Amino acid sequence: MQKRPNPRGNPNQDKFAHIRINEQITNVASIRLVSDEGSDIVTLEEALRRAKEANLDLVEVSGDQDVHVCKLIDFGKYKFELLKKTKEAKKKQHVVTVKEIKIRPRIDNHDFEIKKRHALEFLQKGDKVKVTLRFRGREMVHSEIGMNIVNRFVEDLKEHASPEKMPVHDGKTIVVVMNPLSEKPKG
Repeated sequence: MQKRPNPRGNPNQDKFAHIRINEQITNVASIRLVSDEGSDIVTLEEALRRAKEANLDLVEVSGDQDVHVCKLIDFGKYKFELLKKTKEAKKKQHVVTVKEIKIRPRIDNHDFEIKKRHALEFLQKGDKVKVTLRFRGREMVHSEIGMNIVNRFVEDLKEHASPEKMPVHDGKTIVVVMNPLSEKPKG
């Protein structure tokens, strides 16, 4: 049974589409050739001849200069090294996400402790926590109660997080974003 071609193509192939190698380098009279021995300015034909003699590829490193810069390297090995570097860079990066905790002005102490515990778990993983307190109906009359609850939340987590700015009363909500104190995520 014959394999169907992937309609999206090879995802790694697109990364190297802009790199010109060997005969793809055109409309250039002279280039700066960089090799293990050093660098010098030669004609394109001379550079291609040297690449064939050394059984390497002529790869254009920088084409936006007055004199194009090309290197004598094994292109397959070069692609492999680039892919390896990008994978290593992806492994080392940590994406900071914002987790939201929603609370109400008439929250029970037990529920408050559970929400606080969840926020603590998020902070220990290195995520930011957005605490949102929403008022409904006549609860707006006593907005100071809501502000006290949010301030208590911030105060209870001050050992593990710091607020980006003080809680803000915005319409029917009070919002505060907490940043973890430790930069290194656990887990």
